Amino acid sequence: MADMVTCTSCGKVATEKGHLCAPVELKEAHECEYCGTTSSDPRHICAPKVAELKYVCNGCGRVATDDTMLCDPTGII
Repeated sequence: MADMVTCTSCGKVATEKGHLCAPVELKEAHECEYCGTTSSDPRHICAPKVAELKYVCNGCGRVATDDTMLCDPTGII
């Protein structure tokens, strides 16, 4: 993965600092498979993903669309 930077003003992500008004380097970037947004938060939950959520982990509270993505899944009622 190329070095990524994010803007502290607007939150946009780019590979070059010159494209952002207040850039800081991201330690790790994740691209949302549902909406395509790049975020430093691996727990990013967008509106399209919320519609597909079916499980929650009893251990950590993480939510997922598939029970195999969680260590102790329970169906969301």
